[in-house]
Amino acid sequence: MTTFVEHQILAPTTIPGLVLRGFEGPSDFPKMLAVINSAKIVDDDQRSKTVEELANSYAHMHHCNPFTDMCFAELDGEVLGYSRVHWEVDETPQFLGFHFAFVKAEWRQRGIGSALLGFNEQRLRQIAAQLKASGEIAADLPCIGDVFATETYHDTIALLEANGYQAVRHTFDMVRPDLENIPDLPLPPGLEVRPVQPEHLRLVWEASNEAFRDHWGYIPDPWEEFEKLQSSPNFDPSLWRVAWCGDQIAGMVLSFIDKSQNEEYQRKRGYTENICVRRPWRGAGLAKALIALSLQELKARGMTEAALGVDAENISGATHLYEKMGYRVVKHGTIYQKPL
Repeated sequence: MTTFVEHQILAPTTIPGLVLRGFEGPSDFPKMLAVINSAKIVDDDQRSKTVEELANSYAHMHHCNPFTDMCFAELDGEVLGYSRVHWEVDETPQFLGFHFAFVKAEWRQRGIGSALLGFNEQRLRQIAAQLKASGEIAADLPCIGDVFATETYHDTIALLEANGYQAVRHTFDMVRPDLENIPDLPLPPGLEVRPVQPEHLRLVWEASNEAFRDHWGYIPDPWEEFEKLQSSPNFDPSLWRVAWCGDQIAGMVLSFIDKSQNEEYQRKRGYTENICVRRPWRGAGLAKALIALSLQELKARGMTEAALGVDAENISGATHLYEKMGYRVVKHGTIYQKPL
């Protein structure tokens, strides 16, 4: 088995006895969850994960080997923080090294975040060098570190900016605070919504990838991500609204309800995500019609609000469309990048 890559800590911590180690398998999932649950409080991040969901995610990794691409900061058997990297090549083309780190709230400002960041960057450089040496990517391909942070990730933002990362793109989290007054919008002529069948799943994945090709930073969604979705406890394609024109998918909204999140935060929220329309059917009101149908279905399932995430600079004017459909911006996010 390939194992954790030893590296030089770029920023030594002030914690005697702290060790950095690699991923040890499923036994780490409860320790990772403890870190996530501590970090999300200070970061004002309303995520809700379970050990089972972590296991599902790590069973469907793409361009990531947890045994080499993760780092755990541990003291006396307690995991204080951990990080992970993965990579993709976009259509620019450039090597994008995605990475993140979580550190328990009570252990911040002690150098752990800097050590994890150092591991992430060094590991991504190693991966890029290996891919170039093998000819899998071009020798002159630019290599970029990429990190996402919401506006409430104050510690992460400060660390990134101190290490040369710059904001390159912005996002919005949007919420429709109620599911009243949902407009009744007809589908464009010649289109119909059909129940999603198992044999449709790969067609949905292919159509989604094609529809998002025009978006900034486009990277095809790997099939592993779609497999992970199908294995999620929140997977319920009866919530999806997929429009067809004959045997072609024209557009879609792939809604879901995060049950554990709703229970933890005492709300009834559904998510209207993966909103897209393929080129031949754009400009006819299909997206709005599918969103309206999706909101109606969420309301029928007992939900009282809906949410989505969007690229703030989307060329299709998606933010304005969502505002017309009753959504309001509740949080800003930023993509930070740095040449590696």
